[in-house]
Amino acid sequence: MTDPITVSAVFATTKDVAWDVLTNPVHIVRWNFASPDWHCPHAENDLREGGRFSSRMEARDGSFGFEFGGTYTEVSSGESYAYTMDDGRSADVMLTGDDGAVTVTIRFEAEHENSRELQAGGWGSILNNARDYAQTLGAI
Repeated sequence: MTDPITVSAVFATTKDVAWDVLTNPVHIVRWNFASPDWHCPHAENDLREGGRFSSRMEARDGSFGFEFGGTYTEVSSGESYAYTMDDGRSADVMLTGDDGAVTVTIRFEAEHENSRELQAGGWGSILNNARDYAQTLGAI
């Protein structure tokens, strides 16, 4: 992985809840945006090696939106997954720890249009949204 950025968050829930929140489109649409003025109106996920995922992120005012998608390269159910984004960059997601303190770590290749700080902040905000949402479903 070239020039990776790493973000992580501790989920105060079970590993099963954290995994479901991160991979189930029913949940993805509830947290997959970096700030409250954005939303995720649609998500699809075929969680298997070679399977595709996609989600639509849009500004709530309709001024801008984009598709985020890719193809899974590895899936270890309940533990980790890796994928190649449609722009060719790679990422991996790992869940570690015990129920009540599940650390989710995302490592992704930086793109070159935005600063590393902006990318880390955006991905970190999205991960924190996932954590906060997961904890409403199954906090320990």
